[in-house]
Amino acid sequence: MITFSKSRLAAACLALASCLPLHASAGLLDDDEARKAILELRAKVDNVARELNARVDTKADKSAAIDLVNQHEQTMQEIARLRGQLEVLANEVANAQKHQKDLYTDLDTRMRKLEPRQVTIDGQQAAVAPSEQQDYEAALLLFKAGDYKGAASSLSEFVRRHPESAYAANAQYWLGNAYYAQRDYKNAIAAQEIVATTYRDSAKAPDAMLNIASSYAELKDKKNAKKALQALVAKFPDSTAGQAAKDRLASLR
Repeated sequence: MITFSKSRLAAACLALASCLPLHASAGLLDDDEARKAILELRAKVDNVARELNARVDTKADKSAAIDLVNQHEQTMQEIARLRGQLEVLANEVANAQKHQKDLYTDLDTRMRKLEPRQVTIDGQQAAVAPSEQQDYEAALLLFKAGDYKGAASSLSEFVRRHPESAYAANAQYWLGNAYYAQRDYKNAIAAQEIVATTYRDSAKAPDAMLNIASSYAELKDKKNAKKALQALVAKFPDSTAGQAAKDRLASLR
């Protein structure tokens, strides 16, 4: 609250006193009347001072209110600005989280593609890498399509790159068959001998030995053909290939 100093009030009182009409001069009034007039004058001065202070206070309140309104507007503008920044940051965080989630999903998908999977090969369960399975199946498709030269190249590359693969014995066996289909009997014999020795526990071993006998027969080498059939019967007598070898031996007598 803004108040007037005594000097300012006194000046205001003198100004008012000079302007106030008196019915008689101070010298013509008796003491009681003079005191009464002074009291009335003081009362009027006090009233005027209060009114002035009230008016000043009212102006001060209005000024303060205007300041508050301005401050409120500035505060609201700052809040709006900060809210805008918050929305931008929230959007950036959401995009970053989505990108991170997509990255993890992509990484997980890639990792799953690299993880070994369980497959059944000749009735046996085995774990193979997806890349191995894809390479083997692609080479085998070439063989089935009659592209024996392409199949031989792909199968040879497969066993070179994946010698310990669960598909290696089968790939080696089909490599021998690809050579046989091209009438390359010497390479067919060499390929199937690897199956019969290196992968002798494979289900393809009996068939590989039968293919060796067939290749010798195509080369007109009856001695080695008979020898291969006898080895097959001795090692795998109960197999389908062993039964076929027995029949062939009987025809050679």
